[in-house]
Amino acid sequence: MSKIRVYELAKELNVSSKDLISLLLEELNVEVRNHMSVVEEEDANIIKELLLEKNKSNDSNEVPENSNSETDILEKYEDLAEQNKVKVKKGRRNNINKKQEDENDITTEEEIVKPDEIIIKIEKTITVKELSEKLDKPYTEVIKALIFMGVMAAINQELDFDTAEKLGQKFGATILLEEKEDTLVEKDDDEEESTTDTEKRPPVVTVMGHVDHGKTSLLDAIRKSKVTETEAGGITQHIGAYTVTINGEKITFLDTPGHEAFTAMRARGAQITDIVVLVVAADDGVMPQTKEAISHCKAANVPVIIAINKIDKPGANPDKVKQELSEYGLLAEDWGGDTVCVPVSAKAKIGIDDLLEMILLTAEMQELKGNNSSKAKGTVIEAKLDKGRGPVATLLVQNGTLHSGESIIVGNTYGRIRAMFDDKGKKIKSAGPSIPVEILGLSDVPNSGDRFHMVKDEKTAREMAENRQEKARVEYLQATHKVSLEDLYNQIQEGKVKELNIIIKADVIGSVEAIKGSLEKLSTDMVKVRVIHGAAGAITEADVILAAASNAIIIGFNVRPDLNVGNLAEKEDVEIKTYRVIYNAIDDIKAAMIGMLEPEQREVIQGKAEIRQIYKISNIGTIAGCYVIDGKITRNSNVRVIRDGIVVFESSLASLKRFKDDAKEVASGYECGLSVEKFNDIKEADIIESYIIEEVKPKSL
Repeated sequence: MSKIRVYELAKELNVSSKDLISLLLEELNVEVRNHMSVVEEEDANIIKELLLEKNKSNDSNEVPENSNSETDILEKYEDLAEQNKVKVKKGRRNNINKKQEDENDITTEEEIVKPDEIIIKIEKTITVKELSEKLDKPYTEVIKALIFMGVMAAINQELDFDTAEKLGQKFGATILLEEKEDTLVEKDDDEEESTTDTEKRPPVVTVMGHVDHGKTSLLDAIRKSKVTETEAGGITQHIGAYTVTINGEKITFLDTPGHEAFTAMRARGAQITDIVVLVVAADDGVMPQTKEAISHCKAANVPVIIAINKIDKPGANPDKVKQELSEYGLLAEDWGGDTVCVPVSAKAKIGIDDLLEMILLTAEMQELKGNNSSKAKGTVIEAKLDKGRGPVATLLVQNGTLHSGESIIVGNTYGRIRAMFDDKGKKIKSAGPSIPVEILGLSDVPNSGDRFHMVKDEKTAREMAENRQEKARVEYLQATHKVSLEDLYNQIQEGKVKELNIIIKADVIGSVEAIKGSLEKLSTDMVKVRVIHGAAGAITEADVILAAASNAIIIGFNVRPDLNVGNLAEKEDVEIKTYRVIYNAIDDIKAAMIGMLEPEQREVIQGKAEIRQIYKISNIGTIAGCYVIDGKITRNSNVRVIRDGIVVFESSLASLKRFKDDAKEVASGYECGLSVEKFNDIKEADIIESYIIEEVKPKSL
């Protein structure tokens, strides 16, 4: 499609470039920078027609009402209607003409008469026909007004909200966007809060602590199972939820990873938990992740039970652990405080019963209650995309009873529960408060930490999810494109920042969030890490295509590409890196970032020579007879001409000779002849300084 420059179009239309730029922005929402910018031929034609109609309408005050202005507009509409397969009868045109003559109808944009202002609520889009009905105007008038606005629309064409709002103003109506709120969810929350039919529920216990302090081993001792053997490197990579029965009473345990990259996951664990068991190794003491866990517990305002683990190891010092914990406001009971400290050994099975007894005692003091008869609501603990079963989510029911077959809304997704399983993989039909379940039947993979609510039917859930998705999309676009004054300087600086684009695919959504947070923390002033996409599931061909288009690398965490994806990645030259432990991923990305940094340019002075004689040769220029006083002068080096300590010119050597022969270099103490590229104004006693630029690759961030 051909293009035309703004100043050429302005000259053709006999208007100023400034007026044309304003007209493009106001009528077509086309933003151009200056008179040298180009516009599409289609936009240029619309502007021509618009100005032509305005000129005709201005002249219509001096011509009869049945002038060609109306006829031209109607002919354009008939052509447009034929293109959109809208049948327009010939008699209708005559009727319209007659009706417009009788009623002295609208002919120009300026002649639209604003009646008493009316308020109309519409959704995000509306058809021309529906809008004309709401405005109580013939659709031909609406289409004419749209043509004056530069919008060519047929009767069944949809208009966006901005266009409808401008059109409403021309007809004296206020167009408002009708938003559907999650009133059903709010109503359910109010009903559940007002219900007094509550019963005792099991406590939800979160196990926290530093990496390798024995959290999962402690759960093994409680559940008498071996979870650590299935973890990569003995590190917990996901959140797990398990229910155990102790002396006839149930306790739900959440196992949160201890690595610092999973801070957000531990934070969610603290927010949905009733009691926190903080595991501290007796031979190691308080570590960085232990401090973070304490902060999360204080923020969530939940009681903490300290499990001092590995007391059977040589060098174990429980008193030292208690002393370190007291510095963070956790004073042990036997030291006069109110924090329960239980010495345990997960491997030797020491102190396990005492720990469980303290958990039940703390839960009894809290008087935990739940409503079994109300509609279920709770939180997503983990979610993933299973190849055979589709989206799978682990939910923790916090109130009410969740039944198989019910419709639920989970964050921005929805679904009907097709199957429900407990923590042992057994199929169940219902789950009450504080019970973790795994469900099938969602439309998409939700995010960890999303809230879920039960709704009356799947249609309601779908509508609510679509509204939430649209709202989230609008918020994302606004956050992406709007710049505040406080952030303006950073935005300007980011224009010079190199970006390392990354696509993250993992087996569960929680790992995606954790890796994303860790990698984005690696960003510096020189290199910015940007995760352009992250999702749960296998690496697909769509991921490779996105990576090729955005010049990104793909990080796979506990997932692998199949043969077709690998071949496509090789064809598109897209790098796919797969990992099982997060440390390796972070180290590799650091190395990639260092490789992306611009090499540091360093100037190395090679030598200096003093000009002692000047020779002017025709057709060649000025030759300087020099004596090298320091270092050496090389033929390929850059040079500066220094006169009285001031640099008067910088260039390169045009020639370097020893007597009559060309020389590659001349060392200190020798004489030479040289000429400077594009500079003949050299004088005796000038100093020629020879230097080169070396590029030094940075070794760290």
